[in-house]
Amino acid sequence: MEAFLIANMAPIMFGALVVFLLSGFPVAFALAANGLLFGLLGIELGLLKPELLQALPNRIFGIMANDTLLAIPFFTFMGLILERSGMAEDLLDTIGQLFGPIRGGVAYAVIFVGALLAATTGVVAASVISMGLISLPVMLRYGYDKRLATGVIAASGTLAQIIPPSLVLIVMADQLGRSVGDMYKAAFVPGLLLTAMYAGYVLAVSIFKPHHAPALPEEARNLKEPNGDSGVRSLLVLVAATVAASYGFAHYYESSHPEAHADEVGIFSAALGIIGAFAFACANRYLKLGLLSKMAEKIVFVLIPPLALIFLVLGTIFIGLATPTEGGGMGALGAILLAMMNRRLSWSLLQQAMMSTTRLSCFVIFILIGSTVFALVFRGVNGDLWVEHLLTNLPGGVTGFLIVVNIMFFGLAFFLDFFELAFILVPLVGPVAEKLGIDLIWFGVLLGVNMQTSFMHPPFGFALFYLRSVAPKEVKTSDIYWGAIPFVCIQVVMVTLIIAFPNLVSVATKTDMTEQLELQIEAPADYGTPPSETPKEEESPQLNFSTDEAEKK
Repeated sequence: MEAFLIANMAPIMFGALVVFLLSGFPVAFALAANGLLFGLLGIELGLLKPELLQALPNRIFGIMANDTLLAIPFFTFMGLILERSGMAEDLLDTIGQLFGPIRGGVAYAVIFVGALLAATTGVVAASVISMGLISLPVMLRYGYDKRLATGVIAASGTLAQIIPPSLVLIVMADQLGRSVGDMYKAAFVPGLLLTAMYAGYVLAVSIFKPHHAPALPEEARNLKEPNGDSGVRSLLVLVAATVAASYGFAHYYESSHPEAHADEVGIFSAALGIIGAFAFACANRYLKLGLLSKMAEKIVFVLIPPLALIFLVLGTIFIGLATPTEGGGMGALGAILLAMMNRRLSWSLLQQAMMSTTRLSCFVIFILIGSTVFALVFRGVNGDLWVEHLLTNLPGGVTGFLIVVNIMFFGLAFFLDFFELAFILVPLVGPVAEKLGIDLIWFGVLLGVNMQTSFMHPPFGFALFYLRSVAPKEVKTSDIYWGAIPFVCIQVVMVTLIIAFPNLVSVATKTDMTEQLELQIEAPADYGTPPSETPKEEESPQLNFSTDEAEKK
């Protein structure tokens, strides 16, 4: 029996962890208890040395000193403040009026606003609850199918998982040892493509089942001109002028700064165009020029503040002016300023946001501490080698590895949320992926899209629970579950597309996060002279030990 335990300690330890988790025991304590239990057992069997567990304090202090993880409370706080600042209500009302005349217009507005909230808040709960409270009653009132309405709201909220500044991407970057900024850049295109796929599904429903996604009735469209015109033409002219100004500035900036990266050119030119549009709208309102319609003016004043916040946070990260932690701090300050502008800021609001942020941050840190205890002992019993041999010997090579890992993540997402998956499984499969030659930034984005399904899986998806808590009584839980299934399928299709077309996830320049330290020993020129010419003892050569900081680049 003792020989069997020593030979199979790693699989037994992993199996015991699965039993712990399925029993409903809190994840953080299940991880820590499992690690300590098998650590003591390994010491008793002579498989481990007691000194191994003495490394735990240093590892825990390393977690507390991790600057990257500071971005999590900053972005959480920013999202919670924005949720209560009235931004979501204004966006949904205004964009709903814009898309209202077409079939499925409110559903398109929910998807668009969901993507915008994802790029500003990064918190799924905030997006789903806000859109569930505001949009779901409107969609039901005007005859939308319950399953379509609930599915669109839940799926749009989960875009916060993959569109930067996503919390899961911060955790993935930390666990894989890669730059958060690079992970954000790589996830941008898949996030936008997933948004377009959601909109494509709504389009298909509006074509084949038009009664499931009707247009807003005439009496519900209140952003009209006195003559009854919608004012869309004025908006189109403003958009065209903004795009032309941005395009012209981009050409000028490229010619005057040939060394500038494409990210820098794009962000500066877009920022200039948006600032110009906002300044023109302000002049139109306060000087009463009458050049913009109600629709155009309202959209500018509602849309520009969150876009400015996106440029403040993501723009500074992408062009290298700020780290993700600094970007999160600026985003939190920007969210407070937006709440002040909307006259929604109060001590009660700040207190609620700080309490919720503290609760989530403690949840993350405790899981990370538990996973550190588990990982230390698991590697001590050669669990990493067991996982490596298990996954590298799969048929199909890299493709077989990717398929099995994604199926495993998809299945476990029924029972675990993305934090638990990221802290438990990613440290196990990440080194194997690197040994197989898989780019870890690409791999992190792939798993991020996959773990997005953890919020949508019936019956345990958190987004479904959030929506259920705010949905009217006439919406059955079964409607929410059935409405989520098509969007889960879309997410699985997105995972397949990333595997089939790896170029969907790309980063032009990657930050090297590995520490490279070179020890140089510099000796005098006469070192190695014949014995007859050896210097006197008081003139013995001095060895200069130095680290070349330039080698880190």
